[in-house]
Amino acid sequence: MKKSSLKTIIAALLAAALLCALAAACGGDAASNTDPSATPTPTDSVGKKDEVIIGFPGIPSGFDPLVTAGHGSYVPLLFSTLVALDADVNVIPDLAESYEVSEDALTYTFKLRSDARFTDGEPVKVSDVLFSLQTIMETASEIDLSVIDSVAAGAEGDTVIITLKHPQSTFILTMSGIGIAPEHLYGAGFAQSPVGSGPYKLAQYDVDQQMILEANEGYYGKAPGIRRAVFINMSGEDQQLIAARSGQVDITLTSATIAAVNTIDGYNLLVEKTVDNMGIVMPTIPAGSGTSSLGNPMGNDVTCDVNLRKAIAYAIDRERLCDEALSGYAAPAYSENDGMPWWNPESVIEMDVDYAISLLEAAGWTDTDGDGIRDKDGIKASVPVYYFAGDSARQAVAMSAANQVKENIGVELLVEGMGEGDIMAIMVAQPMILAWGSANPITSYYLYHSSSVGRDDWYNPESFASAAVDGYLEAALGAKTIEDAIPFWQKAQWDGETGTSMRGECPYIFLVNKDHLYFRRDGLNTGDQMIHAHGASWTLVANLKDWIWE
Repeated sequence: MKKSSLKTIIAALLAAALLCALAAACGGDAASNTDPSATPTPTDSVGKKDEVIIGFPGIPSGFDPLVTAGHGSYVPLLFSTLVALDADVNVIPDLAESYEVSEDALTYTFKLRSDARFTDGEPVKVSDVLFSLQTIMETASEIDLSVIDSVAAGAEGDTVIITLKHPQSTFILTMSGIGIAPEHLYGAGFAQSPVGSGPYKLAQYDVDQQMILEANEGYYGKAPGIRRAVFINMSGEDQQLIAARSGQVDITLTSATIAAVNTIDGYNLLVEKTVDNMGIVMPTIPAGSGTSSLGNPMGNDVTCDVNLRKAIAYAIDRERLCDEALSGYAAPAYSENDGMPWWNPESVIEMDVDYAISLLEAAGWTDTDGDGIRDKDGIKASVPVYYFAGDSARQAVAMSAANQVKENIGVELLVEGMGEGDIMAIMVAQPMILAWGSANPITSYYLYHSSSVGRDDWYNPESFASAAVDGYLEAALGAKTIEDAIPFWQKAQWDGETGTSMRGECPYIFLVNKDHLYFRRDGLNTGDQMIHAHGASWTLVANLKDWIWE
């Protein structure tokens, strides 16, 4: 891997972090509720240079930047952040015109710009930044600012000083996603009538139906290329296809299955490469090893065998899987961060069925009864693999992998759809298909650090714990700079003897990085997209202010 400059590294880091960003916008006026039948429909798209209509799954139920993290949300459209990302994924000034970091990496000093105003006309002040950060530290559950020791105003009157308890190499990434709210307006009802200082404002909001954004005329940055954006809630693949075919939208998501067999006059297929990966999470401890924080039994007597996990990983032809499951709209995946500056390329493995079989044989997994499925000590090498019911991509990926594994090495993966709530109750004991992808390496810390074991959330349901990996992850997160952290992130994946990769302890069997696909009306330029991480909808509109009609 070519060595990157610090600027390039930070840029890439932040890239997928924005991954799924933006989508609504701030408004000084209260959002109005209107008859949903009045949903606008596009006129002549070539002539309407000021509006874009987006078929979008999941209209937010509210807009509060002190509750919702910025990346993968509406925050960067409605609200200013201290630093931001440009189209090339470089860290750039936003509300802060500049910032400095002390030599010990404990003090960050942000100098605020003087021309930023909320959409009610009031200036954005140091006190608003302090209020926003302090509110998050005291109340928010989704945004982790526990590394902050104190926030204070600088003596100059235009600076914010943030002091950390200890260095954190990913801290600047966190700051790029924290929206600043007006202290004088924040309170009950703010989430439904948000006021911010971002490039857009919320002009209309119909819960679960649509939201309309209009350009913020007082925005301090470059004016958005499209003045008005209408987001219509469309959550199903069939609904999105129909909307594009009938010309109701200018752009909407689609799936590999649909894209492979459908073309639409007047539209093109936008294909964005990603680090949006799918893999099978494998419990690494025996059944009966304990219970999670919610009392759910942990562990699995089949997948706790590292040799079996690695055998499955080596038995899969990932190129074939991409073609079979996703019609070629995907690339093989080997980790949660393929291609990022902190990715270890030694995590790549080649399909090797002979090696997979040798691992199973050495571990005592043989077919004693001739039914084609291996067993050991009376336990069949057969486990369910769950996916979210209704997710056709995850189902197809799981089925293709299961077919190869059974055919190649005699291990049975029983693919089954299940609702999210039900999966939450069993995920610490059963394999399941999960998707990840981020430009912030802190994701790896949450996925594999032993402190995440048994917490009943999406991080570390496999109950993976390794003193060596913990040490690397802690060193990476505690490094003074992103550049200093990279060797430790890489060693956590594979240090030549152990690690989280499929060459090592293999708590995840990574399969594919799926492409993000959209039907886009001809003439709509969606700009230079940042590298896409997990979440195809918000990722698409991360650079909405740069879109134009040609």
